[in-house]
Amino acid sequence: MNVMHFPLAKISISFIIGLLLAYYLQIPYNSSLLLFGILFIFLFSVFRFSKNKIYFGYAVIACSISLGFWITALHHQPNSSDHYWHSIEENTSYTTEICIKERLKNNAYNDRFVAEIQRINGIKKSGKIIVNVRKDSLSSSLEIGSMIVTTAEFHLNKAPKNPNQFDYSRYLSRQQIYAQMYTDASEIQIGSSARKDLNYYGSRIRNSIITQLQNHQFKKEELSVLVALILGQQQDISKEVLRDYQYAGAVHILSVSGLHVGCIMLFVMAILKPIPNHKKGTLVKLVITLLFLWSFGILAGLAPSVLRSVTMYSFLAVGLFLKRSVNIYHSLLVSMLVILVVQPSFLFDVGFQLSYLALFFIVWLQPVLASLWEPNHKIVKYFWDIITVSFAAQLGTLPLSIYYFHQFPGLFFVTNLIILPLLSIILAVALVVMILAAFGFVPYYLMKTLEWSIGGLNHIISWIASFEDFIFKDIPLSYSMMLTAYLALIAGLIWMQRPNYKKLRLALLSILIFQGSCWFTKYQTQSTNELIVFHKNKKSMIIERNAHEAVVFASDSIRMESTENQAIQSYLTANFSELKQQNEIKNFYFFGGKKIALLDSSGVFVAKNPDVLILTQSPKINLKRFLLTCKPKVIVADASNYVSYRKLWKATCEKEKIPFHDTSEKGFYKL
Repeated sequence: MNVMHFPLAKISISFIIGLLLAYYLQIPYNSSLLLFGILFIFLFSVFRFSKNKIYFGYAVIACSISLGFWITALHHQPNSSDHYWHSIEENTSYTTEICIKERLKNNAYNDRFVAEIQRINGIKKSGKIIVNVRKDSLSSSLEIGSMIVTTAEFHLNKAPKNPNQFDYSRYLSRQQIYAQMYTDASEIQIGSSARKDLNYYGSRIRNSIITQLQNHQFKKEELSVLVALILGQQQDISKEVLRDYQYAGAVHILSVSGLHVGCIMLFVMAILKPIPNHKKGTLVKLVITLLFLWSFGILAGLAPSVLRSVTMYSFLAVGLFLKRSVNIYHSLLVSMLVILVVQPSFLFDVGFQLSYLALFFIVWLQPVLASLWEPNHKIVKYFWDIITVSFAAQLGTLPLSIYYFHQFPGLFFVTNLIILPLLSIILAVALVVMILAAFGFVPYYLMKTLEWSIGGLNHIISWIASFEDFIFKDIPLSYSMMLTAYLALIAGLIWMQRPNYKKLRLALLSILIFQGSCWFTKYQTQSTNELIVFHKNKKSMIIERNAHEAVVFASDSIRMESTENQAIQSYLTANFSELKQQNEIKNFYFFGGKKIALLDSSGVFVAKNPDVLILTQSPKINLKRFLLTCKPKVIVADASNYVSYRKLWKATCEKEKIPFHDTSEKGFYKL
């Protein structure tokens, strides 16, 4: 059956196109609502008065796209008149009442939470914000649903200050978070009552389970992995353990997804098997299964991957228990459509994208791979199925994962062959232990079995991750290369399934398009020569790139760590370049026919009337007097200078009408 013949397929694809267009076009709410209303009336008119199916199909597509516009505008929180975005200013303190909604992974200095604004200076406001609480004993008492009052400044999201870095500002904006605040635990007043919603009760049960296991001396590292495996909470996993799972190609098992929810559904169905399959019995089974799936989803925090999996398996459960034919593609599309209508920002979530791609390629490609060889022995067939599923999922997510993370774990086959059989046992035991722990009972030997199993799993993962030669890092892949890679991949797979001349021609054409994209991207980046002053707190760093060769000029401490420096490595990877040399920073550069002078704390100045003057390491000069003899066209101050100095220099440059670039405000400077 052709998936595109399913009516919701065209609707879902058109709706997603509408979400993408709305995100980039920023269509206002009233305009999107008016457009959707007009097209809906047009759709109804075509359905009622026209017998032409082609016109009706076009009307459905147009209406679905406009629905994407409206849903995006509807969920865009700053469209609300009481959103804090309209009333706050930076560097101004506000007394803010907020509700804690989610705990994030802590950093070295702060405990971090997602919170919902309730009031600002006593006035009712709305919107999500990240709250950073400087580490203190009080911050650990902040739980989901806590109502708190604090006085602090709002810090609006800012673009990354170095080139080709992950844009955390854009990521937060897609999650409807537009600012952060930093406060001390001593400045927080915790309210006597909490906001009791589904997140609150889910958090209470999670905390109760974790406390029970901690009281029974469950090892900390194993417990953090267990909580991630079953409850979807990765906040307490150490960097070392998380890195091992990434290098081994097993990080996906730490996010609750279709694998986990599928195992849980099979577990529930096995328990309910004694119930008769008559009409009432089937209905009871369905209701219990759905309640269990959604209770688990709430317990796991309803993250995008959890919500996707629970929604999809809910549709599968309805089909299975009602004895109706279930097309997995249709279930995928319907679950995606439902989720994106409720929360359109999930479309931009990396986990959401990867999980749907992985599942689509498993459903599409795995049966084809499995048919290449049909082992007679059950055990051999079991491991062959693991290989084909792993390969299909890895192939389907490969371009997107390289685009986002620029690395590829070469031993993912070995990892999946070893850990998937072990994981199914761990999930079954863990589910029993956690259900019992929720009721205050933890069987010692069952708990210890679980602890030893997770410990063994961690050791296996660490051992596989130790083969670093099989971890391919810093792989460059642009957005256009990623899209054309999928075009070539899908066209090639279609041809391999049912070869003919037309499909072969399409596959070869798509490969040529991918090669053209690679060539154009490399030509575009490597035909460029540039000099960049980086933003580096309390340090100075300049990169000069000529085509694919880059030279770093920096202080000794930065040069020693430059091969490990994430800012440098991200830049080199994105520009298909390699680090050729590491040199000590100089006082004079000649680049692109322009003179660049650098003035540091030594006060040594070697160029007269440079095109660009770089101020670094807080030189003690009177800039106004200095400009009487030196007339630079642009002045750049990096983050190694004192804040007070930069403010004085900025004011002087404004008076003298000389462009001033402060990397702390504007980010890197590129010539």
